[in-house]
Amino acid sequence: MPARPSISVRILGQDYRIASDGDPSAEEQIQAAASLVDETMRKIRERTGTVDTLNAAVLAALNVANRYIAHREAEAGRAPGEPIDPERVRSLIELVESATSAEVPGAA
Repeated sequence: MPARPSISVRILGQDYRIASDGDPSAEEQIQAAASLVDETMRKIRERTGTVDTLNAAVLAALNVANRYIAHREAEAGRAPGEPIDPERVRSLIELVESATSAEVPGAA
């Protein structure tokens, strides 16, 4: 079975290989996503002074997810600031707490 094509992205100076289906538009989208993650993580590091990559990644993921949810809700006609499902908020809080309180080997 031949290996799937992959593309290389760089986030915070680290190279990652991402499996691809070979579609040029999908590859452009992956590069754009990697660029957004890299930019977001760099800004978080600058603002918070954190050097812990895991914490920066979790905060970047939350930031990007928040932008995505806001965009999706705006497209669905939901007004900004309209309350969201409390159960959804609770599960997001639990996810962040578990990610930031977990002992990570080698993390300072």
